[in-house]
Amino acid sequence: MKTVQESRIPLTGPALPAGRGDLSHGVVRALRSDPGDEIRLPSRGAADEADPYGEDLHLALYLCYELHYRGFHDVDSAWEWNPGLLGLRAGLERRFLDALRADTGRGTGLEEAFAGILVEPVEAGGLSGHLRDEGELWQLREYAAQRSLYHLKEADPHAWVIPRLRGRAKAAMVAVEFDEFGAGQAARMHSRLFADLMRDLDLDTTYGRYVDVATAEMLAIVNLMSVFGLHRALRGALVGHFAAVEVTSSPASRRLAEAMRRTGAGEAAVHFYAEHVEADAVHEQVVRRDVVGGLLEEEPWLEADVAFGIHATDLLDARLAEKTLTAWRDGRTSLRGPL
Repeated sequence: MKTVQESRIPLTGPALPAGRGDLSHGVVRALRSDPGDEIRLPSRGAADEADPYGEDLHLALYLCYELHYRGFHDVDSAWEWNPGLLGLRAGLERRFLDALRADTGRGTGLEEAFAGILVEPVEAGGLSGHLRDEGELWQLREYAAQRSLYHLKEADPHAWVIPRLRGRAKAAMVAVEFDEFGAGQAARMHSRLFADLMRDLDLDTTYGRYVDVATAEMLAIVNLMSVFGLHRALRGALVGHFAAVEVTSSPASRRLAEAMRRTGAGEAAVHFYAEHVEADAVHEQVVRRDVVGGLLEEEPWLEADVAFGIHATDLLDARLAEKTLTAWRDGRTSLRGPL
């Protein structure tokens, strides 16, 4: 019979990844131990000197956040609310958010924020445009492997905002999330559809499988959802992030469906993006009119936060696209290691 202590140690979930610096090595070392042991975590101020967009900070932050999702194999669940680890996480978050606010100083108006993502770029779509026009199957596999960190849990952090909304905004948010979670059918959950896409591309669908090869730019995108979702004070930014995702999803999904079709990636690979072309075009209208509109009707002082969420999402997506396209155009892998 299991003891209480043993029952807190899950034997499912992804394995801990390898550290990438002092911060992430320190978190990995701590998580391998008992939370009651005298483990010296990196200091709360250690993040102040770290690159706010770098590998070490974002892996450390990712490790902290994953304790609120599925946890890790053989890691005690009590780490989720360990005061020392939460203190370190707060320092990492502060460093990340301060950098984002400094780098998205483009005004706080919502109209301006939406204008920046509603106009298609001259180069016709950046990363998704490259994949549509000239992408090769190996590049699609790399893209899907990285994006799996996001898409295999995409709707989960957005769900955290539901109890923090009221009235029209809450009802609309639940309606969109209902679609994201498959409208009550497990086989139609968007995370499940992405796993089907991965099978077509001969990728491992295990949750968290590709963390070790994912770049800092991808980890930052995943961490953005979590930091916005976990903090009630950032509910406006989470709604802005959600709006940015839905506004840009339909045209990008159309390009990616064409890329999957052109390269013969497989029926499920095409279906994942084809499904999003129409669904997210509808979601965009609901989110802008009812989720964003409803939130600001109730709490108009959050407009600047919604705009920040949009700008931050756009910034991190652009950083990932630049890093990935630079590697591919040089004939190199965009990942930290081979698949």
